[in-house]
Amino acid sequence: MTDDKIRCTLIYRIDSSLGSSPSVAMLAKYDFVSDYEAHEGAASEGSLYAGRGNYGDAVSMVLKNDPPGAGSEVGAFGGFKVVQSDAHQVVYGGDSDGIAVVTGLRYPSRVATQMLTETYGEFSKVIGEKAKSAPPASLNKSSKPILTKMCQKYSDVASVDKASALIGKVDGVKVQMQDNIASMLQNMEQTEVISDQANQLNEQASVFKKKSTDLKRQMKCKNMKMTLIIVGLIVGVLLVILVPLISKAKKSSSNDGGNGENP
Repeated sequence: MTDDKIRCTLIYRIDSSLGSSPSVAMLAKYDFVSDYEAHEGAASEGSLYAGRGNYGDAVSMVLKNDPPGAGSEVGAFGGFKVVQSDAHQVVYGGDSDGIAVVTGLRYPSRVATQMLTETYGEFSKVIGEKAKSAPPASLNKSSKPILTKMCQKYSDVASVDKASALIGKVDGVKVQMQDNIASMLQNMEQTEVISDQANQLNEQASVFKKKSTDLKRQMKCKNMKMTLIIVGLIVGVLLVILVPLISKAKKSSSNDGGNGENP
């Protein structure tokens, strides 16, 4: 699980006086995330967390292989180191007497070192010299309030680190800008669709206007033809009616004229 959550805080005593390979004793352990996610598959030897919740053995291996650099002054905490795996990182440090505070997490290392330094100060005040001779896992109960307090305080990175808070704000602005750009692009797409539809409507209107003009011209021609046909029919009917009447009238007039001349 590659995230930015605190997983666990551990306190060790490191004794390097017995040879090149230091002796490591875990004095206290606090699982901040109790429902730690199990990894799929078998863990290989030397993996950072070899199995569910197996922080102690894994971190002990890390400390033995690469112990923290001791401070040059007695009581000075430092020598911070970071060891990473595919899913986690261990950030740890120590003092000149070999007391180490270890935390395993996917977390900004600069904030982790700040947490370690503050945890070391609180631990030194409460536990003090007991850590030098305490048996392994004997300080869990007495250290739990300190470790719980520190984990809860540093679980929200933005509240203890201004840079992280600023990064969070920048990320928020970036997300908002991305949303705005996506909305703008969507609006542009919709505008293009509307523009295309408007162009299609204009083209359809032009075609309709042209067809209407052609239809009007055709109807005008048809009306003119019908008018001419009707006029022709009327003239023909009149001729059919009037021509015989006129011819008959002429004949009657001629007959009357001829009868008047005879005594």
